Amino acid sequence: MDQYLDLFLNFLVVEKGLSNNTLDAYGRDLAGYLEFLSRSGVACPDHIGPSLVVAFLAVLKERGLSPRSRARKLVSLRMFHRFLLTEGLAATNPAALVEAPKSLNKLPQTLSPSEVERLLGAPGGATCYDLRDRAMLEILYATGLRVSELVGLTLQDLQLDAGYLTTMGKRSKQRVVPLGDTARDAVLDYLQHGRYEFCGEGGGGFLFLNRSGNGLTRQGFWKMMKRRALEAGILKNITPHTLRHSFATHLLDNGADLRAVQAMLGHADISTTQIYTHVSRERLKNIHQQHHPRG
Repeated sequence: MDQYLDLFLNFLVVEKGLSNNTLDAYGRDLAGYLEFLSRSGVACPDHIGPSLVVAFLAVLKERGLSPRSRARKLVSLRMFHRFLLTEGLAATNPAALVEAPKSLNKLPQTLSPSEVERLLGAPGGATCYDLRDRAMLEILYATGLRVSELVGLTLQDLQLDAGYLTTMGKRSKQRVVPLGDTARDAVLDYLQHGRYEFCGEGGGGFLFLNRSGNGLTRQGFWKMMKRRALEAGILKNITPHTLRHSFATHLLDNGADLRAVQAMLGHADISTTQIYTHVSRERLKNIHQQHHPRG
């Protein structure tokens, strides 16, 4: 079955133009699926029925995967089998009618404005690491970038005089995002007094670098953010996406237009952005319950 996976991933590159991160996710999902099929004695797509797909999802449930994670993997399976069917490599799509696992509509976790201020103020020193970390956190909150977009920024992506940056999002779609004065000043400070210490005259074109002078990875940023959150006294289990969620929620709380927030986040469908209106309404309800005499 591995040959079919190679064909599918090549199709995603050539025909769909998906990013490397998305390809890696599909590859991981389907590698586990093909391993399950191999253990089940399946060597041909036409030997796969809906019951096998359901059995694979059941194994994932036993391993503790959440309904949301299992639903995402089912999407990968459906795309894979649809590709095989379209290319004439299989007679049916056994995943087409398999029902996705139901999950609760869990609202994304956000930070309050005061928590954001504490986090952004955590790297308050003047070392190259402080300057870099402060610039990265300021950009993340000012723009709502995904962490992969943040670490992938190059010097050429910055238009500091004009106050914006460009980024390449999902499906290789470029978008322009306003930067704001505070984030711009933090980036200028890092460029003038910090970046050179990481790389001298080298470092390639990446904006944010590690101690070796190479581009900082997503994992490296995640570790840094966890450390800075602890320094700020924030005990929530935050992730880089927490600042993206906070960015969108705080904009809507302060009257921003939903379509504008959608454009800044790079969402293809506005229904994805609408989850943040639910966050705002939930916060208003909590405030009412806490402070109204009859709440």
